[in-house]
Amino acid sequence: MRLCSFLSGEVAHAGVVGVDDSVLDVTRIVEARGDDLPRTVAGWVELGSAGIDRLRRLCAESSSEHVVGDVGDLTLLAPMGRLARNVICVGANYREHIEESVRAVGEIDVPDAPVYFTKDVRSVCGPFEDISWDPAVSAQLDWEVELAVVIGRAGRNIRPSDALGHVFGYAVFNDVSARDVQLSRNQWWKGKSIEGSSPFGPFLVTSDEIADPQDLELTCCVDGVEMQRSTTKLMIHDVAALIADLSRTLTLEPGDVLSTGTPAGVGLARTPPQWLVPGSVLESEITGLGRQCNRVVEAGV
Repeated sequence: MRLCSFLSGEVAHAGVVGVDDSVLDVTRIVEARGDDLPRTVAGWVELGSAGIDRLRRLCAESSSEHVVGDVGDLTLLAPMGRLARNVICVGANYREHIEESVRAVGEIDVPDAPVYFTKDVRSVCGPFEDISWDPAVSAQLDWEVELAVVIGRAGRNIRPSDALGHVFGYAVFNDVSARDVQLSRNQWWKGKSIEGSSPFGPFLVTSDEIADPQDLELTCCVDGVEMQRSTTKLMIHDVAALIADLSRTLTLEPGDVLSTGTPAGVGLARTPPQWLVPGSVLESEITGLGRQCNRVVEAGV
């Protein structure tokens, strides 16, 4: 299933997108039933794989009166609303991206183990929302299309062979980064956490729809020009390995979001470097997960 969050009036509703792109309003269905089922996508994620099965049955039992129209006519939000915890991100997870970063900023070792950092929950924005650019904060806003993994079943010390069973679903994420802020410090969090800068969605696609998360194509375009094209096959540390590794030191919980790194093609590594500026249109897409489209606008304008 493709899950989404959309505005109904001033309220975020959960929806399921059909094969014809029509949207069932799950929030209205649950409210009409008067039961205690979740009214938000985040609530369904908390139910894990059992939630996927229950939601599928709920949609099958619903009537056409709860179809709210075509997904293209709705205002889509980040699928899970404001996250409960920071996004867990992986750096240097594609060899070609490491190589281009070495050329751009100097020596970077290929990591034997995954490199993690987090993005503040306030950095996440919707899949079609404007990205606010503040020249007083950064003059080097860069793009990084990534596969996001949403945990649906809690676990600690998860074996790699069991790891994908803990995934609720997958989504497109763009780890937009303020390079001048990021590279001026000994940590990445501040340069990766510009408020409202990182698009998430448009859909959260349940894990049963994705046969192999290591067989997905990622693309990123700026102003209609392709900047990144790669495949998740080229990850140094695959999704299962990342989940297993993280779970050795902390309990992964439903709703945790893991963004798995970006391939080559970022603006930092171009000659000369290229940055997002007001008016830039950023488009990010992953096979089967949908496409984002975000315009950069100057803050306060």
